Amino acid sequence: MDLLNTLVDKGLRRETPTRDEALAVLATTDDELLDVVAAAGKVRRHWFGRRVKLNYLVNLKSGLCPEDCSYCSQRLGSKADILKYTWLKPDEASQAAAAGLAGGAKRVCLVASGRGPTDRDVDRVSDTIKAIKEQNEDVEVCACLGLLSDGQAERLREAGADAYNHNLNTSESTYGEITTTHTYADRVDTVRKAHAAGLSACSGLIAGMGETDEDLVDVVFSLRELDPDSVPVNFLIPFEGTPLAKEWNLTPQRCLRILAMVRFVCPDAEVRIAGGREVHLRTMQPLALHLANSIFLGDYLTSEGQAGKADLEMIADAGFEVEGAGEVTLPEHRAGGGACGSHADGGACGSHADGGACGSHADGGACGSHGDTGCGSHEGGGCGAHEGGGVCGTAPAIAPSPAASADEPRPDLVAVRRRGAGTDLAPNA
Repeated sequence: MDLLNTLVDKGLRRETPTRDEALAVLATTDDELLDVVAAAGKVRRHWFGRRVKLNYLVNLKSGLCPEDCSYCSQRLGSKADILKYTWLKPDEASQAAAAGLAGGAKRVCLVASGRGPTDRDVDRVSDTIKAIKEQNEDVEVCACLGLLSDGQAERLREAGADAYNHNLNTSESTYGEITTTHTYADRVDTVRKAHAAGLSACSGLIAGMGETDEDLVDVVFSLRELDPDSVPVNFLIPFEGTPLAKEWNLTPQRCLRILAMVRFVCPDAEVRIAGGREVHLRTMQPLALHLANSIFLGDYLTSEGQAGKADLEMIADAGFEVEGAGEVTLPEHRAGGGACGSHADGGACGSHADGGACGSHADGGACGSHGDTGCGSHEGGGCGAHEGGGVCGTAPAIAPSPAASADEPRPDLVAVRRRGAGTDLAPNA
């Protein structure tokens, strides 16, 4: 296809596609899907080889959020039966982080529900960052705490944070339909505060909330303009008890097209598959590794993810390798300044030093900035695959009907996290 050849050439040169070209990727047919994946895979391999960066979430404070983000199980008025607890102590958070690092993660993402941190909260998180880095000298730490006030990003940076995550989630024109307690502009302001403080910015989106192709392209082009180092792509986890519980709009093929579009628009940025990959990509997850160079290991904020061991086996079986702690994630032209380095050359979608921040999960801690992701864990420390080979649930996954179509809802794949941070059970890592 001429379109794909053009997009590959632009991606290798870090040139921005046109909006029409981005929309055309989302409009491709199933017959063309493997061609789309192969083309975007050339761009991914050019900038990131066959490395996959592993990130691990620790949910520092779960539930009881005053914001009304429709996708989030922690939102104001949520009836989702999730874990609810206040701030973990620094040693508790460090212990939770250690499980993910032992499983191969090189970045720990510290997330807290709420509109944004108080100055006392920043002190708490600063102490937690120091505790984690005392035990793991080379670890990268990303904070995801919601909307930042003046000076807070600088304080987090001084405490040792490498990155800050705050997602745009959806297009500016439709943002008010998803959230009313803060604005799209508030989110943009927080990403800019993180950049200005020298933190590696991480900002992404949530797909599957009923948005149009135009909305998806709008938010990804807005992200490119903001220039984050890391772009997490969340797929909505339709939690029972939230306003979007009935929004089952994604197929594995649709998810792959979205990831390909993001890769073409942000060719040299860290593209991370975040919350919802197990629910919506399902057995197509290995194909997504040809598009994204980063994933979360284990569980999410309030829902369980695929077994950690299954993640590692998937990466190896697909012919990829886990990125080591000593390797720099971003290409040289973007990583030259260090994690808080100045922009290299205004190139595509970000140019800070190695930064893939925490981000993104569809269910949202920290003012709904992520896709449900949290630090989870198997009882008994397990990271073994679950019976039935499905998502790490509290019970064996229910086998779908042999006649089930790819676009049928799969609520059996949405399991509330009952292990890891905030519990007495070992995490999934």
